[in-house]
Amino acid sequence: MEMAMSLRINNIRDNNGARRKAKCLGRGIGSGKGKTSGRGGKGQTARSGVSLNGFEGGQTPLHRRLPKRGFVNIHRMKMYELDFFKINRLVENKLISEGQVVDRDLLVEVGYMPRHAEGISLIANGEIKVPVKLAVTRASRRAKEMLEKSGGSLVLE
Repeated sequence: MEMAMSLRINNIRDNNGARRKAKCLGRGIGSGKGKTSGRGGKGQTARSGVSLNGFEGGQTPLHRRLPKRGFVNIHRMKMYELDFFKINRLVENKLISEGQVVDRDLLVEVGYMPRHAEGISLIANGEIKVPVKLAVTRASRRAKEMLEKSGGSLVLE
């Protein structure tokens, strides 16, 4: 009795469609892709390096027909969100001590905050275990209350 599909090195094949023959271009009129190689006549699109993305044959393209929407605030600061989980982790990993002031420079130095962030936003997420002194750009009201209740202090820069 023969094995229906024995897996041997001599009968391994690609899946159907995994390898396709390249089109043979510019090889005579009988090939179907001769002379202009399937690019039509002369002109811009017959040349290499042409991409007419969004071109609709002279009709006003869709991206110009639709109205502009929204607003981009050029003065927006890129903020780093600091919460009590992260502060507790810093203390546990001994990256900050109990009386130390935690500010932007310190967080960048220990590798907790990206250098491109312009400010720190303190949010009330988790519970603070150790009283710390924080120097942040902004803080939520609840985060401020929780920090002061634990014995920590907050300075807004």
